[in-house]
Amino acid sequence: MKLTGSQIVAEVLLDHGVDTVFGYPGGTALNIFDELYKYSDRIHHVLTAHEQGAAHAADGYARATGKTGVVFATSGPGATNLVTGIATAFMDSIPMVAITANVPDNLIGRDAFQEISITGVTMPITKHNFFVNRIEDLEHALREAFRIANSGRKGPVLVDITKDVTADAIEYSSKAPYELTKNPQPDGQTVKKIAEMINEAQRPVIYFGGGVAASEASAELVKLLDKADIPATYTLMAAGVVGYDNPHSLGLLGMHGTYTANRAVSKADLVIALGARFSDRVALNPAAFAKNAKRVQVDIDKSEINKNVTVDVSAVCDVKDFLNMLLPSIKETKHEAWNEEIRSWKDKEKIVNYEGEGASLLHPYDIITHTCDLTDKDTIYVTDVGQHQIWAAQYVKHQKTKRFITSGGLGTMGFGYGAAIGAQLGNPDKRVIHFTGDGSFHMNLNEACTAVSNNLPIITIILDNQVLGMVYQWQTIFYGKRYSNTTPERKTDFVKLAQAFGAEGYRATTPEEFDEAMKKALQAEGPVWIDCMISREERVLPMIPGGKTVEDIIID
Repeated sequence: MKLTGSQIVAEVLLDHGVDTVFGYPGGTALNIFDELYKYSDRIHHVLTAHEQGAAHAADGYARATGKTGVVFATSGPGATNLVTGIATAFMDSIPMVAITANVPDNLIGRDAFQEISITGVTMPITKHNFFVNRIEDLEHALREAFRIANSGRKGPVLVDITKDVTADAIEYSSKAPYELTKNPQPDGQTVKKIAEMINEAQRPVIYFGGGVAASEASAELVKLLDKADIPATYTLMAAGVVGYDNPHSLGLLGMHGTYTANRAVSKADLVIALGARFSDRVALNPAAFAKNAKRVQVDIDKSEINKNVTVDVSAVCDVKDFLNMLLPSIKETKHEAWNEEIRSWKDKEKIVNYEGEGASLLHPYDIITHTCDLTDKDTIYVTDVGQHQIWAAQYVKHQKTKRFITSGGLGTMGFGYGAAIGAQLGNPDKRVIHFTGDGSFHMNLNEACTAVSNNLPIITIILDNQVLGMVYQWQTIFYGKRYSNTTPERKTDFVKLAQAFGAEGYRATTPEEFDEAMKKALQAEGPVWIDCMISREERVLPMIPGGKTVEDIIID
């Protein structure tokens, strides 16, 4: 049958099981959006307040469901507004397909109204992108986009389509999605060598990252920890892969990781990195990272091997495949002396709350732990970026994969509300909690209208300290308290603003007020904001300064 380019876009989405997309219309995208109207019984388009919010929503949807996020935008500013969201997905290896419409082919290169070379703009932040100015190339480009986004190390792909192609017609027949590129298989000899290293180690540590979550290898990892009695630490992207109450868990690693996790890596005789890239927030001083240990790295992306930290043995493969091949060669053992030493470090850990002059009665620890106590284990937690993000990573009682959604690699302030919307739409039967700070929230709080329009019961908890907290903290410690542009003196009343958007709003200054507000929020049918007033002197601790090691850790 003969279909227009716009119909082909919709049909390819259906062939790939897509039923929810995010976006914002515009002139060059009119043909596509007209077709989406006709397909509205099969494809739900979610109109956001801004294209950046749409990109973050597609990202959050992908992280929370494991499906491919899809976002639409028009040409020019519509397309460029996607850039931050695409880059966020790229840095965290999230499968996303961005479909943009451009000016007609005969106007390309003429500086037409709202013309932009979005493929040129996004080349460094996509796995691949396509410029389609011939109807004959459209179907293949779209199918390739889904294949590339989900093959190997996942990530975003952009397809830019000229307006004339969206109106042209060509013969089309529905078909199955392209087969994904096969992952490289683990090398048997390498796996055997790594198994021997694990069996011989006296002080082993596993350091795992987002690759374990992406490969859905949580169960296999836990089997390894139990069988070989290995303590494990993780990155932001792997929160929830191993439950917070698992006895092998050492907590978060790196700049704001636990003292125990950082000390264990420094004292280990073997460190196995699974689906982790030794980022500068983990290996703050690459030359000194795990310097007493043999280092092993397993990653699906060959370019990550020896990129930041040189390793002794590496395996380029999917983590799940690696673990399944490894487990039969692992001996059941106990590391009693090593675990006893680790327990002695854990006993020294403590929750640090600021108790100096002007301290708030409501602390981040109270807010986050009380939230976990009032919600179930299937709750999805979404954060923006800043102090609240790290407090959430430290204090949320992580239980499952795909339940902690945050911008790790790019560190995108304003990510949270859009991502929460995507997560909620992808999981209508689950509770979504959005932790944010007043600084991050100001960036994209316009997406409140999207949450209200779709009656999404997202609870937004604002840790409100009236400053740009993380930078303010650095200025306090390292810059002689010269608070350059981190005390904005904003007068925003979040309770009134929530009500103006059509949401419910509450304010809390004590644990009792917070619990009362939270209980009301959990009964609400639509979005709720809780403005939690905390001291600007609250600190994210522990903290290892950039370029330093655990020997320089700041505890108080």
